[in-house]
Amino acid sequence: MSNIVAIVGRPNVGKSTLYNRLTESRKAIVDDFSGVTRDRHYGVSEWTDQKFTVIDTGGYVANSDELFEVAIREQVLIAIEEASVILFMVDVTTGITDLDDEIANILRKGKKPVFVVVNKLDNNAQMADATEFYSLGLGEIFTISSMTGSGTGELLDEVVKHFEDVPFEENERPKYAIIGRPNVGKSSIINALIGEERNIVTPIAGTTRDSIHIHFNKYGHDFMLIDTAGMRKKTKVKENIEFYSVMRTIKALEEADVVIIMIDAVEGMESQDVNLFHLAEKNKKGVVIVVNKWDLIEKNNKTIKVFEEQIKQKIAPFTDVPIIFTSVLEKQRLLRVIEVANQVYHNRARKIPTSKLNDVLLPVIENFPPPSTKGKYVKIKYVTQIAGASPMFAFFCNLPQYVKEPYYRFIENQLREHFEFSGAPVQVWFRQK
Repeated sequence: MSNIVAIVGRPNVGKSTLYNRLTESRKAIVDDFSGVTRDRHYGVSEWTDQKFTVIDTGGYVANSDELFEVAIREQVLIAIEEASVILFMVDVTTGITDLDDEIANILRKGKKPVFVVVNKLDNNAQMADATEFYSLGLGEIFTISSMTGSGTGELLDEVVKHFEDVPFEENERPKYAIIGRPNVGKSSIINALIGEERNIVTPIAGTTRDSIHIHFNKYGHDFMLIDTAGMRKKTKVKENIEFYSVMRTIKALEEADVVIIMIDAVEGMESQDVNLFHLAEKNKKGVVIVVNKWDLIEKNNKTIKVFEEQIKQKIAPFTDVPIIFTSVLEKQRLLRVIEVANQVYHNRARKIPTSKLNDVLLPVIENFPPPSTKGKYVKIKYVTQIAGASPMFAFFCNLPQYVKEPYYRFIENQLREHFEFSGAPVQVWFRQK
């Protein structure tokens, strides 16, 4: 579970430029995903071997100055509650504005580490102007140019010192997170699963303030359910509610072993659902897709197959994912969701003996070897599974550099065909023998 760095500030101070630099320009980048509303972005970055999530809080509010200020104020409040570290960006060329003062007043009331980042310092003559920002009363200031990148290294060196050291939990129970867009039925399925026998289910406050951990222990199942559906009182965020949910969802997703993505049968799988799916895939989590409100769909004998195909087209190439059709309202197939999540959890942790891997895959490789490139023939000698949180396999060969992407897909498909990895991302590596 990574730390979250939120970049806050009024419009046009360079928040997005800094965000782009942190999430795209460094070699250690993991990936970058478009967020849920308008220009919202969240991505993953790394500094001194510490990965963290970066949130750009700027740039989507309406033209009205009043709405502008309300929306910015709400986002700062959300950042105070959800982020590990806050970067408060200001502009040296304009000095302190009323809006800067207002944001500073809010930040002073919070307990999160705040770094005042004075942007647009393109020459040393502006250093004296930057000292004005000490009067905001938020401590040390950091001068940078997000356009050229100068000063960002010193800033990040200090930021990572304030990260929480998130320990591995002693709790060995599987952790499942139910995520999805608003109003797809996340709260309803949790309430339906918990039922009225509240004594069986113990709400446990999470290690971070973003989620509630529920110990589910009945029907022969024992696991931790991470709720992102708002079982505690939220900040009043109104139109920024989706921004709030994204921050909570990222943290829940990174903590979970299996991510249960709920989608609305009426609306189908939308771009935000696909973003969540790929975020889970990039984090090497097990995935289950639950199509809720299936009772509202007119059906014939081909409806399910057509719906499954539409989903698989959108999530390709990782399509070996269980899809369950439910109706929380009518309590249809709810326990099936838990059973499949358990199966995916075991698939993700599955270890295949080296001897069995070689017995099964080497004959397949012999019949379908990698295509020759420039007269070079790749000869795969043996295969073994690498230790990791999700299934990873190393194929040792003479010329790994000549193995092309289609053959990686072929090998992954063979692994899935001969061994049970449904719902689990599989990584394939070709290494020099």
